[in-house]
Amino acid sequence: MSVQMSLLAILADGPGYGLQLKNEFESRTGAVWALNVGQVYTTLSRLERDGLVEQHDGEGGEKLYSITAAGRGRLRRWFSTPSPNGTPTRDELVLKIVMSLDSDEIDSRDVLQAERKAAVRALQEYTFLKRNADESDLGWYFLLDSLIFKTEARVRWLDACEERLTRKGAPRKRAAAQPETEEVRR
Repeated sequence: MSVQMSLLAILADGPGYGLQLKNEFESRTGAVWALNVGQVYTTLSRLERDGLVEQHDGEGGEKLYSITAAGRGRLRRWFSTPSPNGTPTRDELVLKIVMSLDSDEIDSRDVLQAERKAAVRALQEYTFLKRNADESDLGWYFLLDSLIFKTEARVRWLDACEERLTRKGAPRKRAAAQPETEEVRR
């Protein structure tokens, strides 16, 4: 997710203070992606260093930021350039499942089941939010649709992983004995 470009997009609508930008970012994303105000100011410093925003004195000595012509050009290029879909990111879930395959202590099916349950819960939450959303807020609908479709795809992928394990005939692993604690010995 590009916080830089998102802040530029907000500033393209007009100048703003750091806290205003944070609040507007969270408003536009339905607060699904929280943004730390410190991250906002760090990002604004980089954008200013790169000549994409400029700082002005605002009311009460607060720093007011506005987008520059170079910033508008960068923003137009960002909007017109397709997002990269090449190199896969390091998905923690993929790593977790891959690492569980060779583990003597963890059964991959248990990992798959726990993740599926969490994904189904998330789908229910997103669906509830969508059902109760304000129809005029297209940005919120687009975000929820994205979350729903990605989560549905994750569930399908988890199902495919489990199916592959079953076809392979992988035996179910027994959980390794947990170390005895002082309470268990008494």
